[in-house]
Amino acid sequence: MKILIVNGPNLNLLGRREPDVYGTVTFEDFFSTLQESFGTVELEYFQSNHEGLLLDKLQAVGFSVDGIVLNAGAFSHTSIALADAVAAISSPVVEVHISNIYAREPFRRHTFIAACCVGSIVGLGLEGYRLAIHFLVEKARI
Repeated sequence: MKILIVNGPNLNLLGRREPDVYGTVTFEDFFSTLQESFGTVELEYFQSNHEGLLLDKLQAVGFSVDGIVLNAGAFSHTSIALADAVAAISSPVVEVHISNIYAREPFRRHTFIAACCVGSIVGLGLEGYRLAIHFLVEKARI
């Protein structure tokens, strides 16, 4: 089983960016713990600050991987193109947000991507990624 984790803009700064909101752990360190936790699952990680590269990655793997965990960051609230890409691919996608977007600024409370995903996990910190992977693994077993 293969699952791709895709992180959007500014998530490369996890561990340093607004630690009161996003924590102090880098995603690379957290990714290592995910790989240990899901030893039988092939996990791949991709991050970009560029919308077009995120689109290209989703289109390149969205018909071959068993699932995608997508944290599109601020593009969640602005990008119809990413929503269209998620809708176009056959791999199930779970949207993840580290912070509770519904408790933040009004512009963050809407996500174009959510309607195209099998589910969304918000506000549970990095643990949201682990829950999304667990869901995708169980979904594949059914």
